[in-house]
Amino acid sequence: YQRRVHGPGEEWALLEIWVLKRKGKHEEVTKSYYDSSDAETFYLSLWGGNDLHLGIYESPQEDIRTASDRTVHHMASKLELNPSMSVLDIGAGYGGCARTLARASGCAVTCLNLSDAENERNAIMTAEQGLSHLIRVVQGTFEALPFPSNSFDVVWSEDAILHSTDRANVIREVFRVLRPGGEFIFTDPMQADDADPSNLSEVYGRLGLQTMGSFAFYRQVCEDAGMELIEIEDLTPHLTTHYAAIQGALLDREDELLQAGVSQAYIERQKVGLGAWVENGNAGRLAWGVMHFRKPC
Repeated sequence: YQRRVHGPGEEWALLEIWVLKRKGKHEEVTKSYYDSSDAETFYLSLWGGNDLHLGIYESPQEDIRTASDRTVHHMASKLELNPSMSVLDIGAGYGGCARTLARASGCAVTCLNLSDAENERNAIMTAEQGLSHLIRVVQGTFEALPFPSNSFDVVWSEDAILHSTDRANVIREVFRVLRPGGEFIFTDPMQADDADPSNLSEVYGRLGLQTMGSFAFYRQVCEDAGMELIEIEDLTPHLTTHYAAIQGALLDREDELLQAGVSQAYIERQKVGLGAWVENGNAGRLAWGVMHFRKPC
């Protein structure tokens, strides 16, 4: 069904809700987390309110929002988007990537995301920026994409697929909805190819997962699905820089977050979780980068 969301401006934003099937336990946990007032306030305050992905940093002191924007532009530079093209962003968060791509190229972008809270904010911000004619927001899971086969020229994702308990199926779904010749470009926080999983229990626990992807894993499952490799760009040092920046911002702005309504318990959990990301990143157990594949014509 569809619901119209009225923002502070005059435009109405169309929010599509696809009721497909009963969500699995992990999806319910993930959705509940991102829909919580603690998480929403935390991410809006510290991540900049536009994106929920990692940044590419020119220096460790750089603003998180600036570095996050740089990731979008860097990935977009690898594509040749134009107004005739359609893009699917899976795990779209607040829709910052979609708005950047639509504004820069005139392409149509579909945002697929699990969180109701993020989707509603995405729809409102998109309407406020006059981009509702190019962007639609769909609630759903990327493990069962609610679109016909051969629907999109590009599938895009930033730091979202790690939340899946069946990443290989996500990749197969991406292949299915891509048109022949279409491209899949994505980033994901991962474990290093040679990491010992027994050392990553704190990271797994924070995500509610038992595994993470890796460069080798994603190359294999994308090729198994039928895609051709274009490029894998290792940008791992930026992962530790990013989580250290979030960790520092949390410590500097803890009182502000408490006054905004974030619970002390949530803040303490974030301190532990972010510490685990930074520690394991510094130890060489984590990885991050841009992965780019093509569906054969």
